[in-house]
Amino acid sequence: MEQGLEVALTDLQSSWNNVRHHTEEISSDRLLVRRGQAFNITLYFRKRGFQPGLDNIIFVAETGPLPDLSNGTRALFSLAGHHGPSPWIASLETNGASSLEVSLCAPPTAAVGRYLLKVHIDCFQKSVTAYQLGEFILLFNPWCPGDSVYLDSEPQRQEYVVNDYGFIYQGNKNWIRPCPWNYGQFEENIIDICLELLDKSLNFQIDPATDCALRGSPVYISRVVCAMINSNDDNGVLNGNWSESYLDGINPAEWTGSVAILKQWHATGCQPVRYGQCWVFAAIMCTVMRCLGIPTRVITNFDSGHDTDGNLIIDEYYDSTGRILENKKKDTVWNFHVWNECWMARKDLPPGYGGWQVLDATPQETSNGLYCCGPASVRAIKEGEVDLNYDTAFAFSMVNADCMSWLVYGGKEQKIHRDTNTVGNFISTKSIQSDERDDITENYKYIEGSPQERLVFMRALQKLKARRSEGPHKADSQHSTAVPLNGDSPRSLHMPSLRPSDIVQVSLKFQLLDPPNMGQDIRFVLLALNMSLQFKDLKVNLSAQSLLHDGSPLPPFWQDTAFITLSSEEAKTHSCRIPYSQYSQYLSTDKLIRISALGEEKNSPEKILVDKIITLAYPGIMINVLGAAIVNQPLSIQVLFSNPLSEHVADCVLTVEGSGLFKKQQRVLIGVLKPQHRASITLETVPFKSGQRQIQANLRSNKFKDIKGYRNVYVDLRL
Repeated sequence: MEQGLEVALTDLQSSWNNVRHHTEEISSDRLLVRRGQAFNITLYFRKRGFQPGLDNIIFVAETGPLPDLSNGTRALFSLAGHHGPSPWIASLETNGASSLEVSLCAPPTAAVGRYLLKVHIDCFQKSVTAYQLGEFILLFNPWCPGDSVYLDSEPQRQEYVVNDYGFIYQGNKNWIRPCPWNYGQFEENIIDICLELLDKSLNFQIDPATDCALRGSPVYISRVVCAMINSNDDNGVLNGNWSESYLDGINPAEWTGSVAILKQWHATGCQPVRYGQCWVFAAIMCTVMRCLGIPTRVITNFDSGHDTDGNLIIDEYYDSTGRILENKKKDTVWNFHVWNECWMARKDLPPGYGGWQVLDATPQETSNGLYCCGPASVRAIKEGEVDLNYDTAFAFSMVNADCMSWLVYGGKEQKIHRDTNTVGNFISTKSIQSDERDDITENYKYIEGSPQERLVFMRALQKLKARRSEGPHKADSQHSTAVPLNGDSPRSLHMPSLRPSDIVQVSLKFQLLDPPNMGQDIRFVLLALNMSLQFKDLKVNLSAQSLLHDGSPLPPFWQDTAFITLSSEEAKTHSCRIPYSQYSQYLSTDKLIRISALGEEKNSPEKILVDKIITLAYPGIMINVLGAAIVNQPLSIQVLFSNPLSEHVADCVLTVEGSGLFKKQQRVLIGVLKPQHRASITLETVPFKSGQRQIQANLRSNKFKDIKGYRNVYVDLRL
């Protein structure tokens, strides 16, 4: 009597498969494969080998707590090649005396996640024996043309999926600073934390079967992840905090990577980590999406609009000294705002709107009841198609809203000007396989001031008109009294209500005399130019105040008044100095100072407003690699840093990390640094991954939080 076929051992060939599926950086011991691409496994049998025609082998792949054939979370597929109930494929590779190598392939639409692989063996059509072969993780596949996240450029796939470090751009439009970041999407346990994040979502908690069935859609996954990065609706990864009070957590400026945050969230039973702001939310989302296999990049928008009432106008209010007032409607222009772009097809939209999609995990406004934003097609934003899913109108306002400035005095509001150019500048991301910055503003909008840009704006406004709730002063466009012709923040609009006689013929402009370095006095001049043929007698109120990066103002700490007389076509300067001793105690973590001037001509109601945002700079940390970097060989790293201030600083802590170089973030307690003191330390590590790597460092104290530095390192595989 013929013996039955019994499986003794299974080799998932994890190391070989993972290399072919671009997951070897995650693990060589666990099987991690991408959908739409075959992977091989070997079955070893006890007493005899596989006999085609006599033995029927049926594979079973299951994901989620309630696997079901009808919703795609359970797959049955036969080695015999019959068209079964599932689009998964099994094919024979080699048939040995007591082993069988087979090739398995998930369809490019399969749900991603953790799978259990089983096999049913039907011998002589008499008995069926079931075996559990093992677990594997299925990921999105940007290398597969059939996958909706397919990206047809290998350099782009390397940058937006494989690269585990990068830069997030901060500062202001006049001073753009790259902040190094360790995404670390392939570090130990990160893939498990990403899958845990999906299982902690409200969608999974409410209906796990449907949630798992929908995990084949990058549109769906991206919305779930976006909502889970913040903690406003659930036990998401990060608590947002813009209050400047971080005593019960970490100041957002101190973070240098995602790994420590995600591991802390996991280790504390999925309690939100304190604290994050926009760039931290975006960085965490980039880590999770790249880990899952969706091409993702981090985007910074300078002068980013936050339009709370959906009318594409940001209202800003000023008092008679030129200082900006807190906005009761919460409309603001963020000094910079950071979000993500993820690459995917959009079969739910008309043709042509796939590709890069905006996703914003910073909790600003709700979307279908949850704090998430997107995916919104970048092309739809550029074309003003704000009625397309998801949250395209809000994304449009971030890059292309108009700004309306109001002067508040005596309980009244006077319109100063409407500016079409302020919002959305120098939209930036890291270049492909380079440390340079790419300006991608043209992806989001046509050239400012061009007829096409205004046409798109009007198209978007028309689409929003039905749901727009317009305040009484917004509808009134007949009382603009002044439009400056020049300034650091240009304020101009060719409005039909303006006549030539309404044009203000005096310009004001700020000019810094020295680089704005922390610890030094700020010296600048106000330039006044009379472009008319008439004599001008001006009174100019000047002020300085700190800003948070979301545009929220802090109280003024410096004021001045200048009286300037100008003959025909004459220019004059007014010199100003703000001592370090005066501004130091009022600085926010963001180190932003807004200087402003409100000018008025004698015997004239016309007002001229000019402002300039200054970001104070620190000297960076220097990192030197002492010797050749080789896998599994000791490596010395020297870190040089200094106290840039002319006073003692205490509670100094240096943090250093780098994927593939350090197993975990290094924290060095420095203590007190004397005024202007320079110091260095040497760290020892053993690199455990080869290829291009990056070291990120941050120095914090009781006086500053984010002196940063980085160093790229190439790690060789062997001597």
